[in-house]
Amino acid sequence: MAQTGSDRRRIAGPEESKPPIFLSDEQQLHTWKLGDPRQGRTALDVRPIFLQPGLIDQANGSAYIEAERTKIACAIYGPRQSRNVPFHDKGKLNVEVKFAPFSCPQRRAPLRDAEDRSLALAIYQALVPAVRLELLPKSTIDVFINVIEADGIDACIAAGTTAASTALADAGIEMNGLVASCSAAMVGNEVWLDLTEVESRSTTGTLVLSCLPALGTMTSVWQTGRMTTEESFQCMDQCQSRCTDIHTIVAQALRENA
Repeated sequence: MAQTGSDRRRIAGPEESKPPIFLSDEQQLHTWKLGDPRQGRTALDVRPIFLQPGLIDQANGSAYIEAERTKIACAIYGPRQSRNVPFHDKGKLNVEVKFAPFSCPQRRAPLRDAEDRSLALAIYQALVPAVRLELLPKSTIDVFINVIEADGIDACIAAGTTAASTALADAGIEMNGLVASCSAAMVGNEVWLDLTEVESRSTTGTLVLSCLPALGTMTSVWQTGRMTTEESFQCMDQCQSRCTDIHTIVAQALRENA
């Protein structure tokens, strides 16, 4: 058989091509500074949310959430019977958070670190009051959250909690209600919601509130840094009102996917 001059295992590129142009970090991330008005939205606005349940066929339930430069995928496996463990009358909820190596400006190691565990703990505390684990004795539910792109740690906690709650509902697991989460901080004398990585550097403390808007109850308040009591209450009030809007987005996405 005659040999051809081209290698069919390789795909030839175009004759003329140009490299992609990326904005440098200085141009893309550091254009805003403290004292400037917020770019693109007001102080009490959150980033536009895209939410799609049921994207991972192999999982019992899944969800993908995107809020501009924050992108998170969540998969639920279970409930499954726990093996080789003592009997427990309540089910167990395991939450694991992983950052993709390319999710942050500085490449992250593939191994889990303390930041991954702290995020997993924050999301676990927000979800546990909503899941009816008393109906699942000697069972385990695994929640795997993969951060594809991160734009602020608090934004990852809020988006990860919302995505995990959506995935649990998509898996058909009985819950007291859908969990919605929002982050806030004091920038100057104003309350700003859903801060980006650059904006959060200009604050002394941030707060992430998770709640069940349908029942009007809070499930978790995660605060870092330094904030006064009055500032904390102001941030909680604004977060709780915004969680009602996020709850509507989650409910609509689940209805469209049903």
